[in-house]
Amino acid sequence: QVQLGESGGGLVQAGGSLRLSCAASGLTFVNDHRAWFRQAPGKEREFVAAIVWSGGNVRYAGSVSGRFTMSRDNAKNTVYLQMNSLKPEDTAVYYCAADTDPSTTVPSTRGSQYDYWGQGTQVTVSS
Repeated sequence: QVQLGESGGGLVQAGGSLRLSCAASGLTFVNDHRAWFRQAPGKEREFVAAIVWSGGNVRYAGSVSGRFTMSRDNAKNTVYLQMNSLKPEDTAVYYCAADTDPSTTVPSTRGSQYDYWGQGTQVTVSS
């Protein structure tokens, strides 16, 4: 059974940093795209960042560009999201996702493209 497990969430003050991890188990993905999405209370899920298998192409939402960095370690089947200069508006549950059969070399920003999802990890940024 394929599982994605997020970790690293928590409570941090504005301006602080957190590093999220998402490890995959049950299947060794090859050439997949991975992404981070988030959902704040009362809001729709939104795209945060996505990365291709090689790590050579990374996309970011405008709201996090320059503050967040997504990376991956294929040997560990794990992706990361380094979040710096956090703001209260970054407060949300963060989900990682995997697109195991990508149709393009550009990772999608649409949640519907991803076929595996983690359970999420809470990130709370206090002002």
